[in-house]
Amino acid sequence: MMPLLRLLRPHQWVKNGFVFLGLLFGHAWADPARVTLAIDAFVAFCLVSSAVYVMNDIVDRERDRAHPKKRKRPLASGTVSMAAAIVLMLVCGGAGLAMAWIGGGALPGIFFGYVALNVGYSFGLKHVVILDVFLIAAGFMLRILAGTLGIGIAPSQWLLLTGLLLTLFLGFAKRRAELSALQEDSGTHRRVLEHYSEPLLDQMITVAAAGVIVAYALYTVSPDTIRLHGTDKLIYTLPFVLYGMFRYLYLLHRRGGGGEPALEIVRDPHLVAAGAGWLGLTLWLLVNPVL
Repeated sequence: MMPLLRLLRPHQWVKNGFVFLGLLFGHAWADPARVTLAIDAFVAFCLVSSAVYVMNDIVDRERDRAHPKKRKRPLASGTVSMAAAIVLMLVCGGAGLAMAWIGGGALPGIFFGYVALNVGYSFGLKHVVILDVFLIAAGFMLRILAGTLGIGIAPSQWLLLTGLLLTLFLGFAKRRAELSALQEDSGTHRRVLEHYSEPLLDQMITVAAAGVIVAYALYTVSPDTIRLHGTDKLIYTLPFVLYGMFRYLYLLHRRGGGGEPALEIVRDPHLVAAGAGWLGLTLWLLVNPVL
């Protein structure tokens, strides 16, 4: 069972927490119906995203066998058979899409769009430079939309912009980490890395990081935000965002991190503290608005 569980990559489920942003910033945490829809969306995304990971491993199994780390994956190492992987993919994907369909609202279209996006990514689009990272970011944006439009909450344009820039930052940082780790063999393991260089990725990362900070800061002081949340104090959550961004850059450039964003976020104590501090202060300000 453990190889099958590893094939599902449960540590990546932390990414699906994006679906709860609507509950948080839409003040809907006390609405049982919307909370239920958000939880359903989270579980459905866990199932569907795991099916996508299995599909990726099936497609990339031969290439993974030549990778210093990925060769230990269940399919590449041979601990899980192709037949078992295909059955697992179909069961998880079917169950996730069924949950999305039963959830109603905008959820079905968002989930089917996510599947179509990842099929295109796995079967060719991941080799298109820059577009590959934008497609990864699009998957995160669909999670945000599932937790906002999907449960009847209008998403803030600032929220969408910040989410897009943050996921582009993480995506380009991931490519930078892969390029650094693989060096001359980078194109062998991931073809698109042939078109990237460390200076180019550093520029893209800098632009995205600056965009995240500016967009989030403007969101906290926007008149619409202050009117919606009843507080102008959300700006005080910005230091946690700054610390988290700078810490991630430190891990990327000095500690060989950045290759697995989901693991970095839950494994590094500084990032955990920054995330917990941001979430705690944000919740306190939203529950106890002070102008």
